[in-house]
Amino acid sequence: MRWRSVVGWSALVLVAGGGVVLLAAKRSAGRSARPELQVGQDEVPVAEVQRGDVDMDVHATGELRASHTVMLTAPSVGGGALEITELLPTSTPVKKGDVVVEFDPGEQQYKLDQSRSELMQAEQEITKANADAAVLAAQDKVALLKARYDVRQAQLDVQKNEIVSSIDARKNDLALEQAQRVLTELEQDSQSHQQSGQAAIYLAKEKYNKAKLAMDEAQQNIDKMRMTAPMDGMVSIQRNPPTDFFFTGMAVPDFHAGDLVNPGGAIAQIVDPMGLELSCKLGERSSSSVAVGEPVEVVFDAMPGRTFHGKVKTVGGMSRSDIFDESSSDGVEVTMELSDTDPRLRAGFTAQILLRGERKRNVLYLPRQATFMKDGKHSVYVAAGSGYEQKPVKIVGENESKAVIEGLSEGTRVTLVDPTAPRSMGNSGAAATPASAGAP
Repeated sequence: MRWRSVVGWSALVLVAGGGVVLLAAKRSAGRSARPELQVGQDEVPVAEVQRGDVDMDVHATGELRASHTVMLTAPSVGGGALEITELLPTSTPVKKGDVVVEFDPGEQQYKLDQSRSELMQAEQEITKANADAAVLAAQDKVALLKARYDVRQAQLDVQKNEIVSSIDARKNDLALEQAQRVLTELEQDSQSHQQSGQAAIYLAKEKYNKAKLAMDEAQQNIDKMRMTAPMDGMVSIQRNPPTDFFFTGMAVPDFHAGDLVNPGGAIAQIVDPMGLELSCKLGERSSSSVAVGEPVEVVFDAMPGRTFHGKVKTVGGMSRSDIFDESSSDGVEVTMELSDTDPRLRAGFTAQILLRGERKRNVLYLPRQATFMKDGKHSVYVAAGSGYEQKPVKIVGENESKAVIEGLSEGTRVTLVDPTAPRSMGNSGAAATPASAGAP
């Protein structure tokens, strides 16, 4: 390897959109000799601040959702899976009260018939118990009348004891005691018969109530198996996830007639077609250029041949798990309403969205990746002499590639990477951009 010293500046200029160049670090004359560097090893990519017009457009991926929906779930009937016998297809328009899905009512119909039979039997038992109690009460009444007559007759005979012999008087006393004992026993038996008769009637009535309750429950379950639309709208059939196995990317079909569904399983959704709205999530920096009322252009993945139009409805607060902007774990939710609709649209459709921001005219701008967050403020690194100087900058707007700024003059050269951050060297010698640089 040959050794040499370098005097002055060595620069390599690359022409690119936005005025990006590669600036080589200055080497001082008389510097101690060192091994010759690979081409570009010390090079840092830079860009110039430019003046012009900037379109504040933002691209995003979103999903169509319904702001007013009602989910139809399988009823809890018998605790087992239910078989779908009738089901309206997706996109079917329905009115309130129209039947959307029906289940096989065979089991509940059997329970209804059985309960009805038990109810009729209980009614007969109630009639018989009332009749038996009435007959027994009549018999006890006759027996009591006779026993009371015998007691009265014995009392009259005892009153004659003064004029009859002592033996006959004793017989009269014994006869009175016997008549009174019989009357007491009959009164107790009559009361017992009355209680037992009422108990038999009560048991028969309880059996009737139980059968009636079972019959009503079976009828209610049968009614639940005919699920109707709770409002005017459009049917959206849900996916039927497998219960035994599932893997990522597996095609999951919609529910259809003949499928089994567990109680509580979501089968269909009634969607208000006038309440469909589009939702997406943007990084915090991208969302700063979006305002309520701005126009949007939408192309649904399922309908690639048509462009829909609409406007921004809301720009929400921060929310976690941003699946649409992978550069950030957080996201700002933006909702849009469509000005034109199509009966083929359904909740869950994904779409490519172009949010048409306001065009900023005659402004200073630079690439977004040239700005960095330092101590909670936006900063840039300006090429100055043999090094780089950190300067604060005010960002007044951003799109996906450019940042409109204040605080720098036109033509100022700024780095596209953080020169103070550690950089690894690739095969070509170019410095790797730090993960934190230029994050949207």
